Amino acid sequence: MSSVLTETKSLVGSFTAEAFAAHLAALPPLPKWWLDRKRAAYEKFAALPMPARTDEMWRFSSIATLTLAGFKVGTAVPSRPSDSAPFGPAALTFVNNTLASSRERQRVDLPTGVIVTTLAEAAVKHADLLKAHFMAQPQKLGSEKFAALHTAFVRDGAFIYVPKGVEVPSPIVVMHIASGAGTAVFPHTLVVAEENSKVTVVDYFVSADASAHFACGANDLYAGHGAQLTYIAAQNWSRETLSFQFNSTIVRRDARVQSLNLHLGARQARHESLSQLQAPGAFSEMLALTVAEGAQEFDQRTLQIHQAPNTKSDLLYKNALRDQSKTVFSGLIVVDPDAQKTDAYQSNRNLMLSDEAEACSLPGLEIQANDVRCTHGATSSRIDPEQEFYLQSRGIAKEAADELLTFGFFEEALAKLASEPLHDALRALIQTKFVKK
Repeated sequence: MSSVLTETKSLVGSFTAEAFAAHLAALPPLPKWWLDRKRAAYEKFAALPMPARTDEMWRFSSIATLTLAGFKVGTAVPSRPSDSAPFGPAALTFVNNTLASSRERQRVDLPTGVIVTTLAEAAVKHADLLKAHFMAQPQKLGSEKFAALHTAFVRDGAFIYVPKGVEVPSPIVVMHIASGAGTAVFPHTLVVAEENSKVTVVDYFVSADASAHFACGANDLYAGHGAQLTYIAAQNWSRETLSFQFNSTIVRRDARVQSLNLHLGARQARHESLSQLQAPGAFSEMLALTVAEGAQEFDQRTLQIHQAPNTKSDLLYKNALRDQSKTVFSGLIVVDPDAQKTDAYQSNRNLMLSDEAEACSLPGLEIQANDVRCTHGATSSRIDPEQEFYLQSRGIAKEAADELLTFGFFEEALAKLASEPLHDALRALIQTKFVKK
């Protein structure tokens, strides 16, 4: 009996059946379909094994440090947090899975028909949209167990809907805050941009303290025909946090989705991004910037699926590694048989700022059509000694020179953003990783 209990505990950690029952009991009234979905997700989570070193989807990942023990679902909300964020005032702020504040004035200023609300409210008022888009795409990159855990324990999140032909002039900012030692949070953002609409959404993930947290988040992005959707996610959890984040993007005919993920915090963070181009003219641009230092590990898994002819995807992931840090990139471009005239690009570039850092790259192609243009590659290199010498000869210290050259390395991705304020906000966040502690 003890061996069974030990095995069960290793599978679910602190997220036991009793903890799940307590979570359900603490929820506000929710539709039956969502509760049924949560119960089914918990059963799946409890049944699936933890990742193993032999799993191809977890190749090069640090498995031994993955643990679900010692965490508790955070529900208590502290005093009202500040509405300020590096990206401007937040439309919605969640602390420990619960809405802490919302900016009613911004809602008034939004164009007619735009909805910025919580998932809990959307489950009641916009059930059809939520059913159609919330975690609708199955995870295919190795973290099915953790995605099921997210679905089971997610309490609330952001729901953003932009109707046909509407343009939102300013970014919609959502803050997700973890507070308290051992707190588990399950942030979620769902964005639905209907035909020919245009919107920019920013998710900012941050810890209120330096203690260890468990973050298991997801975001769903849907761009209808001709829509233009820009999505920025800045992860700045505490340095003791274990983080998982899952992205699912659907791009329809002549739509454009640009996403940029900035990875700064956590001791170990895994980010999985799935982009599906489902109709001709669809375009997905996938950008990511990572600054790894100390013993941090950032694990990035991507999948670009071209399901229709005349689609395009462009992926650029850049990592700067210091100290004994580690990054893993595994990306795959899949071209379906009917997806002729596909144009797909994938590049992972690593800037090694230390002899002890480690960067693992696994780009890949799976092409089933015969009229395509697909390229992929990965590079790892050090700072050019001549560039560093030039800056030092001008009186710039080595640390400052490395910082300048790192920003130059990142600029290729940052320059792709049309918004200068967002560009500046991201630069300011990156700079915090170079401030002497």
